[in-house]
Amino acid sequence: MDITTIDLTPPAGHAQAAFTHLRDYLNTQILGQDKLVESLLVALLADGHLLVEGPPGLAKTRAIKSLAQGLECEFQRVQFTPDMLPADLTGSDIYRPEEGSFQFQRGPLFHNLVLADEINRAPAKVQSALLEAMGEHQISVGLSTYALPRLFLVMATQNPIEHEGTYPLPEAQLDRFMLHTLVDYPDRATTRRIMDLTRHEALQGHAQPAPAHHMTQDQVFAARREVLCLTLSDSVADYIAALVDATRHPEIYSEQLKQWLRWGASPRAAMAIERGARALAWLDGRDYVSPEDVQAIAPDALRHRLLLDYTAQARGITAQACVDELLRLVPAP
Repeated sequence: MDITTIDLTPPAGHAQAAFTHLRDYLNTQILGQDKLVESLLVALLADGHLLVEGPPGLAKTRAIKSLAQGLECEFQRVQFTPDMLPADLTGSDIYRPEEGSFQFQRGPLFHNLVLADEINRAPAKVQSALLEAMGEHQISVGLSTYALPRLFLVMATQNPIEHEGTYPLPEAQLDRFMLHTLVDYPDRATTRRIMDLTRHEALQGHAQPAPAHHMTQDQVFAARREVLCLTLSDSVADYIAALVDATRHPEIYSEQLKQWLRWGASPRAAMAIERGARALAWLDGRDYVSPEDVQAIAPDALRHRLLLDYTAQARGITAQACVDELLRLVPAP
C-alpha cells in the first residue's frame, strides 16, 4: 500500500466501507499504536471524548491530526499551560469601538476535532471550562450560550512521567471522557518502520501525507445511526449493568475488591461501555454485540472512573488491576 496516498472514497456511500478506508489510512500513519487508532474510531462512532495517557513521542498528536485529515472537518490543537485562562478555550466578548458594541470572538472549542495537549498542565478553572463543552456541546460566555458543531470530539493527552507543574483532573471532568486509553512504546521492528516513514515524509517535503479523499460528516452520522441499531441482547445489557454495579458494591463479589475500591463508576460508565461495545462490533462487521466486545472496551471505560482506597494505592494496586478483577469475578453471559 502506498503510504503517500490513501483513497477514502466509499463505495456507494456505504458508511462501514468509509470507516474501513479511514482505518486503513490511519494505520499507515500511526505505526505500532493499533489500540489508539481503535479508540479514536470508537470515540468518533460513539460521539464521545478520549483521554490518552502515555510518554512523549508516541504519536498522540499525530493520531488526531491524521484523523482530521481523513475527515471533512476542522481541527484545532491547544497546548495547555499553567498560565491559560478559560477564555483561551471558549473565546470572549471583544469590544468594537467603531461599532460601540461587544462582539463574541470564538475560541478553539468551536472546531470539530480539538486536541487538548497536556491537559493536566492547566489549572482547574481552565480544565472545568471543558466540562460544559464536552457534556452539553455548548459553551456559555456571560449571559449568552453558543452551540458547538454537531461533530465535536475532544482528545486530551497527559504525560504520566512528569508531575511538576501539573494539576490532576477532577473526577467530574474525568467522567466526561468516554474512554481513557493508555499507550506505550512500540517494539523494535515498528520503531524501524517509523524511521522509514518519517524519512520518506521528509524527502517529500511535507510533514504528513494527506489522503486523496475525505470522509464526510454525513457519513459519520450515518455510521452512528447504524451503530445504535445493532442488536444488544438483554443478557449482554444485564452484563454491562452488573459490571458497573460491581464497582459500587464490590463486597458482593470479593472482600479484597471491597478493600481496593473507595468509589465506583457512574451511569456514564455503563453508557460508555454500551456505546463502545456497539462501535467495536460494528467495526468488526457484525450486527450484534457480544460479551467479548464488552470485555474489550470495559478497561478503557472504567479505569478513570474508579477511585481507589488510599491503602490500595500505597500497596501499588492500580485501577487496571481492579478492572481485571471485576472482569474475572462478574460472570459473563
